[in-house]
Amino acid sequence: MKNWLIRTSLLLLAALMWSCGAGGDNTSAEDITALNWEQIEERARGSTVNLMMWSGDPLINAYMQNYVRPALKEQYGIGLEVANGQGNIIVQNLMAELQAGKAESELDLMWINGETFYQLRQIGALYGPWTEKLPNAQYIDFDNPFIGIDFQQPVNGYECPWGNVQMTLIYDTLKVPAPPQNREELLAFVRAHPGRFTFDSQFTGLAFLKALLIDLAGGPGSLNGPFDEAKYNAYAPQLWAYVRQLQPYLWKEGRTFPEGVAPMHQMFANGELWFTMSYNDSEVDNKILQGLFPESARAYVWEAGTIQNSHYMGISRKSPNKAAALVVCNFLISPEAQHKKQDPSVWGDGTVLALDKLPEEWREKFRALPGRR
Repeated sequence: MKNWLIRTSLLLLAALMWSCGAGGDNTSAEDITALNWEQIEERARGSTVNLMMWSGDPLINAYMQNYVRPALKEQYGIGLEVANGQGNIIVQNLMAELQAGKAESELDLMWINGETFYQLRQIGALYGPWTEKLPNAQYIDFDNPFIGIDFQQPVNGYECPWGNVQMTLIYDTLKVPAPPQNREELLAFVRAHPGRFTFDSQFTGLAFLKALLIDLAGGPGSLNGPFDEAKYNAYAPQLWAYVRQLQPYLWKEGRTFPEGVAPMHQMFANGELWFTMSYNDSEVDNKILQGLFPESARAYVWEAGTIQNSHYMGISRKSPNKAAALVVCNFLISPEAQHKKQDPSVWGDGTVLALDKLPEEWREKFRALPGRR
């Protein structure tokens, strides 16, 4: 995991260095600023949008392939091609294109948030602002800090909110009647039950470490705002000291960590782990419906809280299909597509739409969806 963090830091450093020498080139492969929405839809027809996104969950993949793709083709005449990739892969691809001086990007749309958004803004790889052009943006409350702020940066129209989630711990009530609610209880639990708990070496595991750091710093809000080196120097050593206390009692004695939550889910399902975790607070529901998790599985947020944020769609500055990318994003934030996505039998991803902004018919439909177990 240390090597992964080092690679992430080096990539960010490279991105910052590139941004210093990138110059003032704000040209784009397609200029749609003067078009109204009807003209944007007309220009989009017949285009194919290349989307890069994480493809590690079969329900998310099914939502995109079986619902989104056919709907875009039928309603707007737009094709959608999805390539697997996230985080550093997206940044590396777009940075390489910029460094090579390519006139057009091979990517139109990217599923991003957090560090990836920050890095892409630093290297000037994102098109924007553009979200104000989307008719369905009227249903989004951009003043909500969980939507309008990403990685402590205002989104400022450079990415479109797509979903809202909170990290949860997932446990089996038959094996763990009273799950740990804080750092002290977790340490006591892993000592009593060695090998039954771990965290992954990727996105969700990093969110778990962030939650521990926030807890050490004093709880929710304690680390809000710009990076504070004094706070980091005060609390980071405490975090790693705590992780070292946990390590001998983790799965495989903490010598290795699962590469993502998918293998953790599988080990939880077969009983090897008694806990797993998710960055989607409704995932426990769809995994039970799939038959992967036992009916006794439950999700919870421990007393110090966990990370809550939104995820977004960004458009490449050099995209040759910006009009089509806008139409795709407008569809993704439509009440229909958001309602479908929030259904735990489909995906279970939280909506970014403000229910009080929706027509009453849609408010009732969202309220009728099953809640989290």
